Amino acid sequence: MTTKVCLVTGASSGIGHATALELLRAGHTVYGAARRVHQMDDLRAAGGHPLKMDARDEDELAGAVATVLDEQQRIDVLVNNAGTVLHGAIEDVPLDRARDQLEVNLLAPARLVQLVLPAMRAQSAGTIVNVSSIGGEIALPLGAWYYASKHALEAFSDTLRMEVEPFGIDVVIIQPGIIRTEFEDQTAAQLREISGGGAYREMAEAMARRGETGLSEGSDPAVVVEAIRHAIESDRPDTRYAVGWLADKLLELNRTLPDREFDRLATSSTKQDNGR
Repeated sequence: MTTKVCLVTGASSGIGHATALELLRAGHTVYGAARRVHQMDDLRAAGGHPLKMDARDEDELAGAVATVLDEQQRIDVLVNNAGTVLHGAIEDVPLDRARDQLEVNLLAPARLVQLVLPAMRAQSAGTIVNVSSIGGEIALPLGAWYYASKHALEAFSDTLRMEVEPFGIDVVIIQPGIIRTEFEDQTAAQLREISGGGAYREMAEAMARRGETGLSEGSDPAVVVEAIRHAIESDRPDTRYAVGWLADKLLELNRTLPDREFDRLATSSTKQDNGR
C-alpha cells in the first residue's frame, strides 16, 4: 500500500477524530484540522499533525492546505468531514443561522476542494471524500437547513466527480446513518430554543424527547471510518458508501415510496408522541 498524505477536517471529535487515528494506524501521513486543537493531543502523540482551522475562516482554510503542501510537497487525500447541524422549523430559523449552516457544511468544503485541486491535478492523482449523510438524500421535519446543506454537498460532489475524473482524481460521498457521536448532543436544546414556544412546539418537543434517547441504537463511528479508509485505499472506490444504522433501509424507502407515503412515515413518530 502506498502511504498517502491526508488532510482530515473536523478531526477533534467523532467521525473525523476516529478517521484521523485510523489512517495513522494504517501508515498514512495525517493532518487533522479543527478548531479545538487541544482535543487532538492523542493525534499528535500517535504521529499526526494537528492544525487549527475554523471552517468559517478563509485564511485558516488556506493556511491548513498551505501547511500540508509546504511540509509534504503533495496532498493525496482530502476528507471533508467538518460540519454542524441546525434544528428548527423553517418558519422559525433565523436566516443568519441558516447561512452559517451552509457556510460550514457546503462552502467551506467547496473552498478546500478549490485549494487542493491544483496540487492533485499536478500529481495526476488524489481522492476527495465528502462526508454527507443519509440526509443528503432524505429529509425529515425540523432540519431543513441541515438537509439542504447535505443535498447540496452531494450535488456538488457529483458534478465535481465528472469534472476531475480526467485528471485521475476520485470523488467519494460517504452517507452515514445513525452514528453514536457527540454531533447530535445539542439537538434537543436547539429544537426547544428555536421552535419550542411557537406553532411547531408540539412537534419540536416530541423530537427533542426522541433526540435525548434515540441514539442508543446508533452504529459506532468505526463503520464510517472503515468506509472512508476503503475509499482512500481503493484503486477504484465506489462513488457512494451508505453506512451505519438504518442508512440502507431509509435510503431505500425514500427511493421507492411515493413522497406522501414517506412523509407519513417520517412524521408518524412525532404525531404518536403528541398523542395523535
